[in-house]
Amino acid sequence: MTLPIDPSHVLIGGTWRPTDETLPLHDPSDGSEIARIARGGAAEIDAAVTAAQAALDGEWGRTTAVERGRILARLGRIVADNVELLAETEAHDVGKPLKQARADALALARYCEFYGGAADKVHGATIPYLDGYTVYTLREPHGVTGHIVPWNYPMQIIGRSVGAALAMGNACVLKPAEDACLTALLFAHFAQQAGLPGGALNVVPGLGAEAGAALSGHPGLHHISFTGSVATGAAVQIAAGANVVPVTLELGGKSPQIVFEDADLGAALPFLVNAGLQNAGQTCSASSRILVHASLFDTLAARMAQAYGAKRIGRAIDDADLGPLINPTQKARVERYLGLGADLPVIARIEPGADLPENGSYVPACLFGPVPPDHALAQEEIFGPVQVMIPFETEDEALRIANGTEYGLVASIWTRDGARQMRLARKVRSGQVFINNYGAGGGVELPFGGVGKSGHGREKGFEALYGFSTLKTVAAYHG
Repeated sequence: MTLPIDPSHVLIGGTWRPTDETLPLHDPSDGSEIARIARGGAAEIDAAVTAAQAALDGEWGRTTAVERGRILARLGRIVADNVELLAETEAHDVGKPLKQARADALALARYCEFYGGAADKVHGATIPYLDGYTVYTLREPHGVTGHIVPWNYPMQIIGRSVGAALAMGNACVLKPAEDACLTALLFAHFAQQAGLPGGALNVVPGLGAEAGAALSGHPGLHHISFTGSVATGAAVQIAAGANVVPVTLELGGKSPQIVFEDADLGAALPFLVNAGLQNAGQTCSASSRILVHASLFDTLAARMAQAYGAKRIGRAIDDADLGPLINPTQKARVERYLGLGADLPVIARIEPGADLPENGSYVPACLFGPVPPDHALAQEEIFGPVQVMIPFETEDEALRIANGTEYGLVASIWTRDGARQMRLARKVRSGQVFINNYGAGGGVELPFGGVGKSGHGREKGFEALYGFSTLKTVAAYHG
């Protein structure tokens, strides 16, 4: 794997520079070291924030919305031209099957395209007021925005957060995950090719406890976006709160799909399976709970088992259905949860092949059921290829189970009953609700975020542009 950038460097103020120390980066498929990355820390973060502010005070701050859009549009075309490089890099870096990595790269290009087109279309408003006044509002960038991006979907999350922030005229400091930062560095390289001024995007890889903590608590930030675990998100919010900096948090999930007795099982089945197993279940919006009307339980369980049987676990670069988990720590976490389910009925199980590298972070994919709604496997985010099936008898019971966790990120309702669709869509506690589908094909345009311990704030769509801007009211008295 040959890259056009040195992954042991950080990008600050338009210049790639080395750090005093580096960190190893491993391929989850076989455990091999594939690169050394920069170990950025407080000094590099401080320099990056300073460079971002200088960009705002200089060329980037003078760039019009139209030109920001053109830069993002060019960036989107460059990303689209390099999909295969990005996909192969992500496969080695994250352990994601090539077809899934390729979809992420195309989504990144689409985010750049969408936000490039939207950059000059965020308008203020005039407000009727007292006689002698003209009152209007302006949407202005926050200033320097921090972006802490996880390892499971680097390209997509960079697109929806950094893309929106740049469209609104913010200058960004990006801290990618130490387990998977290569596509973040490639994105920054492509941004330079697209003509993004130096300092508008700065990238500092490093450990969360060092670079991430330094960014979260930096007094020069004006907004921070974090995607990751609940515990780390709470720590980020506390650190930012000391400087009264607003935070967008996209955290965990325990997302249900609710299957009623009149559901079209043929249409539902691919969504029920793939939404739980994609990226080996390492997805915040993974469908880890399948709530099924009791009359359908045995029928659906049999069909789920058959669908599981067609899936294969393998090396990411071989483009299997499921790849490895990101690292041995995540593998041990999922294995612990599989142990907690040792006494539960198993509907389906996919074992990693015996021919896979022994140092790869592979785990079985498992579907349990029936599972009590209060069981740990039905309550806690596992972040692995583990799903549970839970039977219900009535609509009220289904709603109670669906809302019966600390999370509320995504939900899906499978029924032909239009009135039931509307009732449940309103009552289910979730940031996104899908009816007779799950995910709507990714939906760059669709606002995304959660309630409860799934976080707050919204990314994607125009809502992200509002989130990466602040509203100013101007009241002019002219008599």
